[in-house]
Amino acid sequence: MNTDSDLDAITAFHCRHGKAYLFDKIVNVTVGEKEDRMMITGLHTVADIFCVGCGSIVGWKYESAREKGQKYKEGKFILERFKVLGPDGSAYVNEQDVQIDGSDSEDE
Repeated sequence: MNTDSDLDAITAFHCRHGKAYLFDKIVNVTVGEKEDRMMITGLHTVADIFCVGCGSIVGWKYESAREKGQKYKEGKFILERFKVLGPDGSAYVNEQDVQIDGSDSEDE
């Protein structure tokens, strides 16, 4: 059962284009090469994930986290809301969601 705090943890991520979401499983993506990336929450080993339809980067997969408090992210995926289309092909982007000067990593 999800509580409000569970949902906050899932949606409290940001990337260079605004909101991002953390998922246990996703479909229709391929996983790229692993690389170490310094993020606001510390050093992580991540791999970009790509849409199988168009090849665009749509987020990343957390392979490993160095910080003990970040281990819950391992094996999970971040999808950038800006990169995901709705069922009718329209973007889910809301002008309030787009950040002009953001980071390409999450911010909790």
